[in-house]
Amino acid sequence: MKIIAGLGNPGKDYSHTRHNIGFMVIEKFMQKYDISLKKESKFNSYTGKGIISNTNILLVEPLTFMNLSGTALAKISHWYKIPVEDILVIFDDINLDFGRVRFRDSGSDGGHNGIKSIIQCFGGANNFARLKVGVGPDPGGAARKNYVLQNFAKKEIEVLPKILDVCVNSLEVFLSEDISAASNKFNGLNILE
Repeated sequence: MKIIAGLGNPGKDYSHTRHNIGFMVIEKFMQKYDISLKKESKFNSYTGKGIISNTNILLVEPLTFMNLSGTALAKISHWYKIPVEDILVIFDDINLDFGRVRFRDSGSDGGHNGIKSIIQCFGGANNFARLKVGVGPDPGGAARKNYVLQNFAKKEIEVLPKILDVCVNSLEVFLSEDISAASNKFNGLNILE
């Protein structure tokens, strides 16, 4: 079984913010494959199971708020005995321009507090896959925190469905082939062109 986790903040106040693009991708994916998410209090998450490309998957939306995402994922990983290398995390990347996505098979937290929490809760292990969804350009400095917690701009909202569709397609390639194939196909793609 593989965990596919989207990061975000729970609650209506955050539902349309840039920081919640991970949740948006999970919701688009579950709609396409008719997977229902249910609240799992013991994991402090919404979870849903499915089989895609002969792979058992567990979709996860942690309800811990972004900065504590690792606590929920570590509990789920431990409960289901899923090793860290069988986890893919979807999250917003302010250093990646809006309209671009990037797969990575491991790496640092890159300044993202959700990823930092996951690495800490897995004892420093950083060998989990990531699908970074661009929300940049980075406004820099003190504006950064407010920027990711703002709703998408009107012109961004118009193309967001296309970006979410590409993210779902990229996850399908990841599951049916591997992260290398997904990286080769999607990492250089400008979805807005």
